[in-house]
Amino acid sequence: METEQTATEMETPALEEASPNSEGLTSTGLEIRADRDDLADGFARANRGVGTRTSMPILQGVLCEASAGQLTITGSSLDVTVRVTVSVSVQSEGRCVVPSKLITDVLRKMPEGAITISSEDGAVKVSGQGSGEGGPQFNIRVMSADDFPNLDEPNLKEAVTVSGKQLAAAISQVTVAASTDEARPILTGVQIESEEGGMRLVATDSYRLAVRDLPDVKLSGGGLVPARGLSQLERTVVAEEVQVAIDERTAVFASERGILSLRLIDGTFPNYRQLLPDSNPNRMTFDRTQMLAALDRAVLVAEDHIPIKLKLTSTGAQLSVQRQDVGGESELIAGAFEGPEEEIDVAFNPTYVRDGVEAIETDKVALEVVDGLKPGLIRGREPGGFQYLLMPVRV
Repeated sequence: METEQTATEMETPALEEASPNSEGLTSTGLEIRADRDDLADGFARANRGVGTRTSMPILQGVLCEASAGQLTITGSSLDVTVRVTVSVSVQSEGRCVVPSKLITDVLRKMPEGAITISSEDGAVKVSGQGSGEGGPQFNIRVMSADDFPNLDEPNLKEAVTVSGKQLAAAISQVTVAASTDEARPILTGVQIESEEGGMRLVATDSYRLAVRDLPDVKLSGGGLVPARGLSQLERTVVAEEVQVAIDERTAVFASERGILSLRLIDGTFPNYRQLLPDSNPNRMTFDRTQMLAALDRAVLVAEDHIPIKLKLTSTGAQLSVQRQDVGGESELIAGAFEGPEEEIDVAFNPTYVRDGVEAIETDKVALEVVDGLKPGLIRGREPGGFQYLLMPVRV
């Protein structure tokens, strides 16, 4: 919560970038035929691995490799790599690199039915079926496959199998707390590690901390995984079951839909365990839907830089927000209060509070606090699973 009125933040060490492997690959002609929807889906998912900002023009393309009844499409920014395999009819085996966004858009606009893709003489021809004799046809200049980096093969030797739905939900919960500040790269990652009884995912931007445990998942390795790359999991390779493996350099997530490889961030994650309280004496339990609706109303006035105030009492939480140039909003949110204090005043960044409440999967949300100056803890009604620690704002 990078407001002007904040509590303490954690210090983190600097990060050094790793250098890519750049051995070349040989370009050869290919010809395949497949259903438009299958190809459009495969290219769209591989496109999510392509970097938006890169000093290597070749990484604006996807590597296409046709053999043995399959087309393997690889998009990579070197930090994020997505490999997708599509079942196709292979008339000619080969490989080429084609501009990723262009071919993805082309396939989306082609008519339904079979599509033929062939490469020859420095171009890829994409042909579709039309209502008449001549269907739509695109000729797209290819990029040199010799310039495409030679990426490491995914290492799944120590992989564990996780429910894809559960893993995607956990990632969604914790990545909201990861920083987007490239000047503090360690805070842009999610720490994935073994915890007693399972696997743990942790993220922090130094003003909030999200922790999610996945019980009974015996992960052998661990590391700091880029949150931006993790956010692509659900839209690229997530399936009913996902294999997860982490070695000293890379985190790999594999399923029947493809493989997502993420280069680990080099650095030491903050010692978050010392921040997690053993217990908080004061606890207010709200209805999740009502709390979200109230926060949505408060944000209309507050915006990011104006804190919301909560007075926790036996009748509920009195929410109020005041903005000098606009006005204010206040309301009572019904809730059950437990604890030794008769009332507690605390203030938070409204957007960050909303992120934490929205991440809860149960219909009831608990806010636990010691006082108005120490971090508050948001979690489901019952302990365990997901925890969201939030620094208060001094007002």
